[in-house]
Amino acid sequence: MKATPPFDSTDVAAVFAGVPDSARDRLLVLRALIYTVAASTPGVGPVQETLKWGQPAYLTPETRAGTTLRLGVPKTGGCALYAHCQTTVIADFRALFPDDFTYDGTRAVMFPDGTAIETDKLRLLIASALTYHLN
Repeated sequence: MKATPPFDSTDVAAVFAGVPDSARDRLLVLRALIYTVAASTPGVGPVQETLKWGQPAYLTPETRAGTTLRLGVPKTGGCALYAHCQTTVIADFRALFPDDFTYDGTRAVMFPDGTAIETDKLRLLIASALTYHLN
């Protein structure tokens, strides 16, 4: 399993290694996208990768600009990109793209098995989360 950027934590790497093959590649795409968006978005600063609730989580500890994003595999299968449910991150994104994605309320964008990761649109969601406290 190759990750870009490399994992800083063996615990996070172990979680990715334990994910079903059908979801791992797509989660790695989302992970890379988080780092890419963070690097190109003013005010975000470095992203810290850690585990929250046993899931890979992405924070902005130096700037405190963003709200946490998490990656996971829902019980229903596929994979998901989670944002804190008490923020407006998912609701705002859903207002822009109501029919383009599958949503789990105000907490996640779901990617059922067999669905593509549309990175162009997801950049907006990730940038919104990573700059949530700057708005």
